[in-house]
Amino acid sequence: MSLDAATVRRIADLARIAVTDQEVARLQGELNGILAWIEQLNEVATEGVEPLTGAVRMRLRLREDMVTEGDQHEAILANAPDRADNAMGSFFAVPKVVE
Repeated sequence: MSLDAATVRRIADLARIAVTDQEVARLQGELNGILAWIEQLNEVATEGVEPLTGAVRMRLRLREDMVTEGDQHEAILANAPDRADNAMGSFFAVPKVVE
């Protein structure tokens, strides 16, 4: 499969990329090289090869989901440059960025 200059311009237009005539010629060569490489990959025999979802097939070890260090609000907020307190609790206070 080979792309002509009109197809390269169409691809650039769909990608919203402005290309000059000199760039079209360069891109045409690069895209045709990529398509040639893909055609080479299509020639590889893959019958009987299962697709991989990862490099190693293994099961993840599961552990019980439990809180190990909770109730540390004061320790966490101790280093805050500014904090806000209300009936719901204490929070980090940050400067207003949207007016």
